Amino acid sequence: MCLFCALSVFVGNKIETDTLLNYNLLFRIQYFYTMTDPTASYKERVSTLTQQLAALNKKKNLYGWLRFLSFVAAVGAAWLLWNEGAVIVGAAVLIIVGLFLFLLAKDLDNKDAIENLNRLLKINQTEIDALDHHFNHLPDGSHHKPETHDYANDLDIFGRASLFQYINRTTTQQGGLLLSHWLLSPAEKEKILQRQQAVKELASQTEWRQQLQSYGIEEGVTFSTQQKIENWLAEPGHFINKPIWKILRFLFPVMSCTALILHIVDIIPASIFYPLVLLFLVISLGISKMIMPAYIELNKIAPQLGSLSKSVNWIEKKEFRSSLLLQLKDKYQSPSGTSSQTIRRLKKILDMLDIRLNPLVFLPLNTFFFWDLQQAFALEKWKANNKNNISNWFDALAKMECLSSIATLSFNHPHWVFPAFSNDAGVFIAEKLGHPLLPKDKMVDSSFSTSGIGQLNLITGSNMAGKSTFLRSVGVNIVLAMMGGPVCAYSLTLSHMKVMSSMRVSDNLEESTSTFYAELKKLKEIIEAVNRNEKVFLLLDEILRGTNSADRHAGSKALIQQLIHHKAAGLIATHDLELAKLTNEFPDQIHNYHFDVQVANDELYFDYKLKRGVCQSMNASLLMKKIGIEL
Repeated sequence: MCLFCALSVFVGNKIETDTLLNYNLLFRIQYFYTMTDPTASYKERVSTLTQQLAALNKKKNLYGWLRFLSFVAAVGAAWLLWNEGAVIVGAAVLIIVGLFLFLLAKDLDNKDAIENLNRLLKINQTEIDALDHHFNHLPDGSHHKPETHDYANDLDIFGRASLFQYINRTTTQQGGLLLSHWLLSPAEKEKILQRQQAVKELASQTEWRQQLQSYGIEEGVTFSTQQKIENWLAEPGHFINKPIWKILRFLFPVMSCTALILHIVDIIPASIFYPLVLLFLVISLGISKMIMPAYIELNKIAPQLGSLSKSVNWIEKKEFRSSLLLQLKDKYQSPSGTSSQTIRRLKKILDMLDIRLNPLVFLPLNTFFFWDLQQAFALEKWKANNKNNISNWFDALAKMECLSSIATLSFNHPHWVFPAFSNDAGVFIAEKLGHPLLPKDKMVDSSFSTSGIGQLNLITGSNMAGKSTFLRSVGVNIVLAMMGGPVCAYSLTLSHMKVMSSMRVSDNLEESTSTFYAELKKLKEIIEAVNRNEKVFLLLDEILRGTNSADRHAGSKALIQQLIHHKAAGLIATHDLELAKLTNEFPDQIHNYHFDVQVANDELYFDYKLKRGVCQSMNASLLMKKIGIEL
């Protein structure tokens, strides 16, 4: 710890960028001593959970036998003590029945614990598979993919083998949507730094994160649940604000129960009592009909409320240090108690209303106690006390799930780093940068740096040498950085900026749009953003590929000159070696890089390493020969 303190003092007075860079140095030093192999950690967790599950299964069998024995004991006690009198028999049976109910409750708790352990085992196995690059079975977020976007399609943000599929560990629909927004829109710099601190704190809390995920998996919270509650909250109360119903709420049960007691003691004959019961039943069912709209609105959400309550309670009990996590936790504080208790109260009321599903119980309760009327008052009282809190519950949980998802990404990749931010524009300085979605054994990292506006980097190279993959590596890591996550690099310093790309362009038959015209539309958006002096980083792959070579070269050259004039920054991959000669005209603005290929015995060998200068080796002719074109 002395080393950490000394380094902290040393960097204490540095400018913001230097402070963040040195903080990453401290983070690396700490990891040097505390880093664990995530795969080994998950396997150890699986082993522990398996042992715990075996113990709970033994308890399950034990509780099953004890419940059976308690039932036998109740029957045996009644038979043996029959001659001792009804009081003794009743007391003995009551005690044993009480024991049976106690064992039943313990058995149900044990069942919940078993289900929770099974979910945790599945979560850990999923992480083991993901680390082995088997994650295509997870939700891919395709429904979040916008029709048009600055970079979503080019950088594989959604869909099979996408960034969303790799990162997402949310269980609520709200969390999944919010994570998609974080991936699609760069956060403000202050928010990014807050998220980084929150993610770093949660990254070491693996068991806590997994338990939060397990509660969500138990019964995923949906937009439908939130909408049903919000619609119900917007409706005016029918009972609690009307004095007549406050009186009838107590008067009706007093009258019906009084009639029952008087009939039991033979004061009211059956000829009067049963018509009265029928009258009370009709009145109670009429009241129930008035309550039905609220019941229909909230029907079937009780299980999700149970899951929501557990998740919220798990957050409430956790002690946090980072400012963002503390802010989210504060969302669940209210004058009437904790939010988890409040949610449980609503669930309990809905469970009480669900008694109507058992007519043998519901009809007597509703006839003599006006059961639905009592629950209607309870619901409307709950509504009055919590009308302004409901949106906070779902919003805070969604944010916590997103931060937890990113924290899992950080834990799974302890060698990744949290980027530092420069106050200058157009900065991207990366050491050993890789593509986050490539398996480790196939990933080749490269170092690259560009600083300042009006700086364009041309990347030439042969087919399949790695140009497009490198552009995507840069883009995806910028997206991760702008959402507050770690990046696949040894170090990364960059400006706060948004990616704009033109890489994958396709025609649209429905809109009668050709590939060339689709690309022009994309380039138009990029030009307009650059002209507005927006803070963007461009990733362009094979500009104007849909036209003839002469127009393509002329158009590409003109576009590059225009981008330089308007102080744009970014990367342009091209096969057109003539464009590389623009560095003679703009030596301080255009910088040449390349990926090359080695040929030996008519075979191609790629090292996928970014190098300075213009590519001198191309492979198109060799590839054409291999498929039978005679050159």
